[in-house]
Amino acid sequence: TWQVLAIYTVLAANLSEQQVLKQACPSCDASQLCNCSSMGLDFIPPGLTAKITVLNLAHNRIKHIQSQDLQQAVNLRALLLQSNEISSIDEDSFQPLAKLELLDLSNNSLAHLSPLWFGHLFSLQHLRLQGNSYRDLGQSSPFSSLRNLSSLYLGNPQFSVIRQANFEGIELLDKLWIDGSNLSQYEQGSLKSIKEINHMIINLRNGNIFSDIVKDLLHSVTWLEVTEIKLPVENKTLVQNSSRPFRIQKLTFKEAFFTDQTISQTIVLLKEITSLKELEAINCVLEGKGMWKTEEIARSGQSFVETLTITKIMIQNFHLFFDLEGMESQINKLKRLSIASSNVFMVPCKLARHFSSLLYLDFHDNLLVNNRLDETICEGSWPSLQTLNLSQNSLKSLEQTAEYISRLPKLNNLDISQNNFGEIPDVCEWPKPLKYLNLSSTQIPKVTTCIPPTLEVLDVSRNNLKEFGLQLPFLKELYLTRNQLKTLPGAAPIPNLVALSVRRNKLNSFSKEEFEGARVGAVHLSLMECHRSLVVSLICVLVFLVILLLVAVGYKYHVVWYLRMTWAWLQAKRKPKRAPPKDVCYDAFVSYSENDSDWVENTMVRELEQACPPFRLCLHKRDFVPGKWIVDNIIDSIEKSRKTLFVLSEHFVQSEWCKYELDFSHFRLFDENNDAAILILLEPIQSKAIPKRFCKLRKIMNTKTYLEWPAGEEQQQMFWENLKGALNS
Repeated sequence: TWQVLAIYTVLAANLSEQQVLKQACPSCDASQLCNCSSMGLDFIPPGLTAKITVLNLAHNRIKHIQSQDLQQAVNLRALLLQSNEISSIDEDSFQPLAKLELLDLSNNSLAHLSPLWFGHLFSLQHLRLQGNSYRDLGQSSPFSSLRNLSSLYLGNPQFSVIRQANFEGIELLDKLWIDGSNLSQYEQGSLKSIKEINHMIINLRNGNIFSDIVKDLLHSVTWLEVTEIKLPVENKTLVQNSSRPFRIQKLTFKEAFFTDQTISQTIVLLKEITSLKELEAINCVLEGKGMWKTEEIARSGQSFVETLTITKIMIQNFHLFFDLEGMESQINKLKRLSIASSNVFMVPCKLARHFSSLLYLDFHDNLLVNNRLDETICEGSWPSLQTLNLSQNSLKSLEQTAEYISRLPKLNNLDISQNNFGEIPDVCEWPKPLKYLNLSSTQIPKVTTCIPPTLEVLDVSRNNLKEFGLQLPFLKELYLTRNQLKTLPGAAPIPNLVALSVRRNKLNSFSKEEFEGARVGAVHLSLMECHRSLVVSLICVLVFLVILLLVAVGYKYHVVWYLRMTWAWLQAKRKPKRAPPKDVCYDAFVSYSENDSDWVENTMVRELEQACPPFRLCLHKRDFVPGKWIVDNIIDSIEKSRKTLFVLSEHFVQSEWCKYELDFSHFRLFDENNDAAILILLEPIQSKAIPKRFCKLRKIMNTKTYLEWPAGEEQQQMFWENLKGALNS
């Protein structure tokens, strides 16, 4: 018995835990994904089972993780605990989670990290620990057992020390993110133990340890991103005693602060990293006027950077900025240059002529105007340029813009969108190789032969065009979105067109001639595209006719009435099967056909209601509540009667009302296997003759005995005695 008691106790405890889990986190019920975030929980709910693979407990008030909290959740793949108040974790809390791939403990109150937490997380790939309150990672590595780790996020505003052994055990990371905004001590060699890092992001305000970190990453990191740094004025080398080849290819500065002096020094130091091919500066501040140490920069040799991207650089008094004379020797190897959203208004001609290898130039969202463009794109400048983006500037004259750009002998891709040209001349001069031209959002009212005939791709979207009739024999793609076109461009002038976009125009009809091109002629438009208004009108008419037909059919066949009756029947099935004794008013409810009313009302009622003691019968003619819906009357009367008398006859089985009374009462009368139903056979009825819709009656007559109304008076006396006995039973 004690074993049974123990099993019962365990089952009861499990059931109780399941109830607590369902109450604390309803989404956990019968689901592999358990989302319990932002529910005000201060504990991990009990009852977690092996079927759960994702558990989200983020944004709660959990303070402590105990050993038993996750014991049964052995199949968890993701555990999200960020943004709680967790300050302590039992050492073996995560021990059962050998299949866990993602663990997020960020933005909590952990004052230290224990290697024992992660000792059994052999499958862990993503670990997020940033935003806690630990000041270091301990004396050893908390991550030594995480051989499959792919991404690691750590650090916080209090994080101040990185020690040599902190990253031992980690060999390869796709992403390493460190908040070292107040990092003050870095032991040389700490990050060297990681053999390969694809992308590392470090928030580092202390520029004095920047060079030490870079030295450790030269052979492991592919892309290094440094934020909020303010570089010091020092000449510490970045590659001291480091053997080549290096791995680092891209360096990004975000929200960094430079002066004329530190930027000159940075350019010199970065040349030491011979593998560096891409340099990026985003949302940085440059305090100075461009008085760079150009002679020192030139003496330091060639730069290996091929791609330079500058976005949203802030230069106070940028209009006083020097022209960077002396930097010519540093730019002739650049292949891609992007300076966006940085108030560029001119590039000196002398400097522009030294971009001899540049293939791609992006000056979008700047302050270039036509008279300065003449200086920026002077004769002999940008000799190798193939792609030019001048969108979102302040260019006003398309004719002048085309003239200056025609000086670029190899240009084939030009974007001058979002400049307010307003007008377009009849003739323009363009570079001969030009194949791609973007003139979208330039306010041009029409297209003219200013558009070069050599184009393969043309975008004139978002203008005021009312027609398009250019002869462009090589054009393959044409974009005309958001214009005022009423007809399609002719097919014959653009015979090689393979892509056409005409969305958001005023097209209302198409002519056959518009589809005479060899390829465009194969296009078949749907009826909706050709006659939209007609199709919509026809659909509305059809919908109206269908609704009208449904209303007529419903009215003829009393559909609404049947629906109401079905609803009442469903409601009746929900009610308790027995009414309370105080609500029972009748000995029997009588269900009969109107054609049998003479026998019921003049013979049976008189015999039973004048008996001693008298029986109380419920008849629909006499006892139904006036004004109440008949279905509700039937249901209430059956519920308030101890018995139900069914007076069966040929007329009964032909009556719809009798069928409904039988249906409404069936679930109470017969499902309980009681004797609440009394059947009186007023005249012989063959079971086979009963219609199929009276299936319940057929079943009843095959399983229950019934009283037959006899012809002789002697047998009738026995009939009444048997009926009274049945009513009293």
